[in-house]
Amino acid sequence: VQLQAFGGGSVQYGGSLKLSCAASGLTFSQYTVGWFRQAPEKQREWVAAVTYGGSANYAATAKGRFTIARDNAKNTVFLDLASLRPEDTATYYCAARRRGFGFSRLPGDHRYWGQGTQVTVSS
Repeated sequence: VQLQAFGGGSVQYGGSLKLSCAASGLTFSQYTVGWFRQAPEKQREWVAAVTYGGSANYAATAKGRFTIARDNAKNTVFLDLASLRPEDTATYYCAARRRGFGFSRLPGDHRYWGQGTQVTVSS
């Protein structure tokens, strides 16, 4: 099983980025996929998740600025980041959780992880 996260970069305050997470080696329809982020010296933080059917859930800090979506035909999940702030600077990880257990904000509830992609927002 492999999750490949990419699309990070450096932007200025108010900028946008689109992250992608490409999955392989698993039955994509059986997994809810989410995004977490981790800033230096901080705990990993849940950002958003989307079910196979397209139902999405967001952390308060992401709601209204970030949009999660998935293309099941391409086994890919996207996270559109908009109105970025310096406090959004972090390494962003995608993670897969077996469907049927609802959304979870806990990293330990996610079975598979991508390698992370860096997002840096300057003021």
